[in-house]
Amino acid sequence: MTISENIFELLKRRGMSQKEFSERTGIAQSTISDWKRKKTNPVSEKILIICEVLEVTPYELLGGTDGRGERSNPSDVIIIDKNTEHGEIICEYLAMDDRMQQRIIGYMKALQEAMNKQQMKGCKTKTAKPGKLNKSSNKKSEPLIMV
Repeated sequence: MTISENIFELLKRRGMSQKEFSERTGIAQSTISDWKRKKTNPVSEKILIICEVLEVTPYELLGGTDGRGERSNPSDVIIIDKNTEHGEIICEYLAMDDRMQQRIIGYMKALQEAMNKQQMKGCKTKTAKPGKLNKSSNKKSEPLIMV
């Protein structure tokens, strides 16, 4: 898929008209129409503003990746927005010293092993999500952890 095809697909998904896109990016409507009619692509100077308006990364726009490395050619790179829950977790992890990072990795491995054992037993116990309010009261529910 070309860059311009990606742009039109993103416009469609977001329900944004070419006119609105033109107004928000400062790119002439005739130029945007040319991308579609003549199968041309935007100039490189406009990529960042296009990404900002469409709320995608340049990697998503240019490379066809969705930010998790899922594309036709597998990638060793994962792109995570710092302002998401996943991004915050990664930032917290990176701020830790090596000893704390190793402990986190150990916890993750132990948790994965426990989950694998639970799956092997065929256990179908539901667990409460941490921090969710119980509908019958104002108390937070406690997670059920099975080891």
